[in-house]
Amino acid sequence: MRQTVSSYRGHILVVDDDPLNRQLLGDCLGREGYTCEQAENGLVALEKIAASDFDVILLDIDMPEMNGIEVLRALKADIRLRHLPVIVISGSTEMDSALCCIEIGAVDFLPKPFNPLLLRTRVNASLQRKHWHDQEQSYLQQIEAERAKSEALLLNILPPPIAKRLKSGENVIADSFSAVTILFADIVGFTNLSTIISPQEIVFLLNEIFTAFDQIASQLGLEKIKTIGDCYMVVSGLPEPRPDHAEALAKMGLAMLQTIKKLNTDYQTSLRMRIGINSGPVVAGVIGRSKFIYDLWGDAVNTASRMESHGKADAIQISESTYELLKNHFILEPRGEIEVKGKGLMPTWWLQKQKQ
Repeated sequence: MRQTVSSYRGHILVVDDDPLNRQLLGDCLGREGYTCEQAENGLVALEKIAASDFDVILLDIDMPEMNGIEVLRALKADIRLRHLPVIVISGSTEMDSALCCIEIGAVDFLPKPFNPLLLRTRVNASLQRKHWHDQEQSYLQQIEAERAKSEALLLNILPPPIAKRLKSGENVIADSFSAVTILFADIVGFTNLSTIISPQEIVFLLNEIFTAFDQIASQLGLEKIKTIGDCYMVVSGLPEPRPDHAEALAKMGLAMLQTIKKLNTDYQTSLRMRIGINSGPVVAGVIGRSKFIYDLWGDAVNTASRMESHGKADAIQISESTYELLKNHFILEPRGEIEVKGKGLMPTWWLQKQKQ
């Protein structure tokens, strides 16, 4: 664990072409408990700074190959190093250059010949500056990490375009869509199954099923709306409209049935799924304040739910509106008219497979 500001002894780089000056500065700082390294010119200094972490740089101005002003400019041009405290070591004949370094970004200067007490005071002040900067950066990184977590959580709950509108300050989000397709799926007999297996097994099995469904939805560019118990709801054609909304959701339904078959093989279960699909206009929006949910409303949603509840296991029942959108692309078997609660007689079809 890093020590407090008062007790921490930093890592300091002494940059000076005069070996005697380097030795004097290094010895003085070493007696104070600092860890020191030396560089005989600017090029060596930059190599050492790139290879190690330093807390303070003591920088001579007049050096061969690369002078202190050039070193300072290189440090300030690097976003990773621009906050590294630099104390310029200057003689009386170098005051104009020292002032130039201060303008470029050096935090202080130390006159030659240096006073040990002044050296310690200037170094301690720079160390404190570095400590508070590092602590600020650490806090900012923590805040950014939390913001990223919140962003990811919001995107798990809401479609990205809706999340963006919500973050921009839009208070009421409600949109009408004239042409979407909705799918409801329900695991047949899951309620009875939940009475004979443990809660852990129930959650594990549902997680496996719905995670697989989520992956299919993502691959097809569909929007999962919600799960309620063992019921899964997904929509195609919003929040971004698409002309192939019915075809995409038909592919989803067929893939879901294949997924259930595979999971039955993998886990030695005998799950069966009932799926219903309907197309039509809906209203979509965000409700809730502390717990957001993006949901759909409209007669098309209710009809899709009826297609599922009035269907049969291992089959996908579709309404007439969806049939009209799929008849040229999929093989559909007519079921005939069925009595649908709240709707009366409705013609429906079974979705079989995609045409070759």
